[in-house]
Amino acid sequence: MENEKFKFGKLFVIGFGFFGVSVLWSLYNTYVPILLEQKFALDAAAIGFFMSLDNIAALFIQPPVGAWSDRLRTKLGRRLPFILVGAPIAALAFGLVPLANALPVFVACTVTTILAMAFWRTPVVALMPDVTPSRLRSQANGIINFMGGLGLVLGTSIGAMLVKQNQAYPFWFGSFLVLVAAALVLIFVREPKVYENNPNAEKPDMWKSLKELFTSKHGDAIRIFLAIFFWFIAYNAIEAFLSLYGINHLGLDESGAGKLITSVGFSFLLFSIPAGFIGAKLGRRKTIGIGLIIMILVMLSVYLLPKETLIQAHGKLPLLGDLMNLTILLLLAGIGWACININSLPVVVDLTDPIHIGTYTGLYYLFSTLAAIAGPNINGWMVKLTGNNYSSIFIIGPIFMAAAFAMVFGMHDGEGKAPVEVNGSAAPKQN
Repeated sequence: MENEKFKFGKLFVIGFGFFGVSVLWSLYNTYVPILLEQKFALDAAAIGFFMSLDNIAALFIQPPVGAWSDRLRTKLGRRLPFILVGAPIAALAFGLVPLANALPVFVACTVTTILAMAFWRTPVVALMPDVTPSRLRSQANGIINFMGGLGLVLGTSIGAMLVKQNQAYPFWFGSFLVLVAAALVLIFVREPKVYENNPNAEKPDMWKSLKELFTSKHGDAIRIFLAIFFWFIAYNAIEAFLSLYGINHLGLDESGAGKLITSVGFSFLLFSIPAGFIGAKLGRRKTIGIGLIIMILVMLSVYLLPKETLIQAHGKLPLLGDLMNLTILLLLAGIGWACININSLPVVVDLTDPIHIGTYTGLYYLFSTLAAIAGPNINGWMVKLTGNNYSSIFIIGPIFMAAAFAMVFGMHDGEGKAPVEVNGSAAPKQN
């Protein structure tokens, strides 16, 4: 029987790992597109492809690394060694990105960052379900994502101030925070020893689990992974171009454009813990559905409202700058995204057992990564084919969010029940 204890302190410390991940990726997604356009004069389609490179790398690295971390046995644990290796390399390479004045050097720095981040992201996320009982995972994921939201808000808000002084400062600030966050996890987190009782049990294998997913009648697992694929297409397609949308469509400066994603992160930060408790009380699938509806309405509103209405300001807010109508919509989007994101990983890991958590976390990232490859490329071509009309980035999102909604409400499980074990290994519940 699970020990139903909610370890707030340990969860907040583990959350520093996701804090570091969020800091780096929020700054990467905000300022790398600007450098590609201003320093190397790439068009929207080329930028869209470049912004999907991190996800192409993650596609081949994160899922197998998740399964590898399930199998790894070291004195440090099965997750922490990946953080020890990946975080310092990522921080160093990210700090070199703004110093690269030749495109091949720029590519080398960004690719190194991408590979190193992909190496440690799945293990650090798998630490949460490692230490948390099934029925408490929505609340626990809220705490982890609260830390991630804090990283996003600090990274983008302070980055928006630093970029006014020097384009390199946001990158160096991000590198510093990644190192601090990783050090805190490595110093203060001790992993539980959750290993299989049967030494002859089959070892976790990500690709075999993926094959079984589609060859067996694992209806709920297929539906949640497709939903993840659809909503991440919508989200990543917009995130990759939001700063350029602010500059090219709304006429904002780099600092103002950089604060757009801060608005999403700020409300995500405030709502991440409540979203976990709402998911536990109302139900994970219903909470995800509410979030999808909010995101659909926000995207349609941003697309349909004229530019003059979107940039109309009603005062100023700390960190966020001008309180524009667009800011209000993006704050609502952050609430919707919290309802979706906080409750989705707990649904996934509750379809397996403690031995295979890294494997299923890897599958989560497999589908989200495929979406993150498709999303920026779809919107890159959308912008190019519409004559550099950056408002067109909001056309695709509502369609894929609606598809995700249909998938989620075709599910029957995922609300924190016990997993099913089959011959010493785990399988999703069958419908």
